[in-house]
Amino acid sequence: MTAPVPLYQAKAEFFRILGHPVRIRVLELLQDGPRPVRELLADIGIEASSLSQQLAVLRRYGIVVSRRESSNVVYEIAGGDIAELLRTARRILTELLAGQSELLAELREAEAVNR
Repeated sequence: MTAPVPLYQAKAEFFRILGHPVRIRVLELLQDGPRPVRELLADIGIEASSLSQQLAVLRRYGIVVSRRESSNVVYEIAGGDIAELLRTARRILTELLAGQSELLAELREAEAVNR
């Protein structure tokens, strides 16, 4: 019997799965609702095989689900928590970048005074 995976390790694996720019972009696009693969392809602008590979990872881990509608394959986020995580990440990044721009402004002011 294998030992259970520690929670911190499971979290790290989860973030590793999310840690690909194409996967993040797919999830951002799916926040607004289900989308067919052809729309994802048009919006992301990568080769179909690359998108298929990234969608397979997200599907394998249960982050997205797919269904066939006529001749289209449509993807959607499996649960609302992923969309909330992306919104939270956006807020965190906004705060971090705002702090960096404030620091940059202070550094520029100090540089101007010291000239």
